[in-house]
Amino acid sequence: MLDEFKKIGQEALDSLKHVADAEQLEQFRIRFLARKGLVTDMLSKIGSFPAEQKKEAGALANKVKQEVTAAFESLKATLGTSSAKKEPLEDVTLPGVDFQIGKSHIITQTKNELLEIFARMGFDIAYGPEVEDEWHNFIALNIPPEHPARDPADNFYIDDNRLLRSQTSTIQIRVMNSQKPPIRVVAPGRVYRPDTVDATHMFMFHQLEALVVDEGVSMVDMKSTIAQFIAAFFGPDIKWRLRPSFFPFTEPSAEVDMLFIDKTGGEKWIEVGGCGMVDPNVFSGVGIDSEKYTGWAFGFGIERLAMRKYGITDIRLLFENDIRFLKQF
Repeated sequence: MLDEFKKIGQEALDSLKHVADAEQLEQFRIRFLARKGLVTDMLSKIGSFPAEQKKEAGALANKVKQEVTAAFESLKATLGTSSAKKEPLEDVTLPGVDFQIGKSHIITQTKNELLEIFARMGFDIAYGPEVEDEWHNFIALNIPPEHPARDPADNFYIDDNRLLRSQTSTIQIRVMNSQKPPIRVVAPGRVYRPDTVDATHMFMFHQLEALVVDEGVSMVDMKSTIAQFIAAFFGPDIKWRLRPSFFPFTEPSAEVDMLFIDKTGGEKWIEVGGCGMVDPNVFSGVGIDSEKYTGWAFGFGIERLAMRKYGITDIRLLFENDIRFLKQF
């Protein structure tokens, strides 16, 4: 009878080697380890053994059951892990999934297009910090302490000497401080002014400045550059004008207006930027000889250029992140 126990144990271990999936494993369990299985049934036969063999038979039966059960549990765990790692089959007959691909915001698109136009015209690109000191933001630009542009109510001051830049003209100062003429750069960036928000004003917006410094530079050069830029960006039929104005850092100065069409179809001139010849005092502050060199500069609001090109009537639409609006561009 003891030999029969050993034979059942060996048969169970041999059978387990041929189990390949969960279904076969369950069949093995029913045959050997279920309540009436061959291995379990050995324990019920111990009572029929002579008294002197019961201890040996019980020990052998328990040993066989433990070995078979341990092998069974090990294989069960292995099959379970293999099943979990198995990836579902792909149905190649199903239609493909259309992924939504993002794209640049309309302001970024406009800025990149502007930079490309000026790059073709021979301009380099310059950048500067958005947190500036008073020297770069005001003093070097010939804006005296009593000038209303320096009023704390009209700027975002951080402390007594630092503020969020109110114009990208600060980059012009940094460029002229770091390199000598000839200079031909454009400078894009965000600027901050505590304006009342309405259809054409925001407290944060984007500017694109241009600066040219060289011998013999004149107002004619500036006007022809603006004309070429406007024609390249808007087309030859756009209506624009120069209107005399005043800026502390340019003399003479002008504002650039463009004709906008409102919701009712009416026409309205709106300022999109300022321009002028660089004031000699600005040159003196950055160590450029104003007797030898002249220069001109202009700055345009990127949002207003985008509004004019794409017929956007309210600047707030550019910042509301309404996907229905942004998808149009």
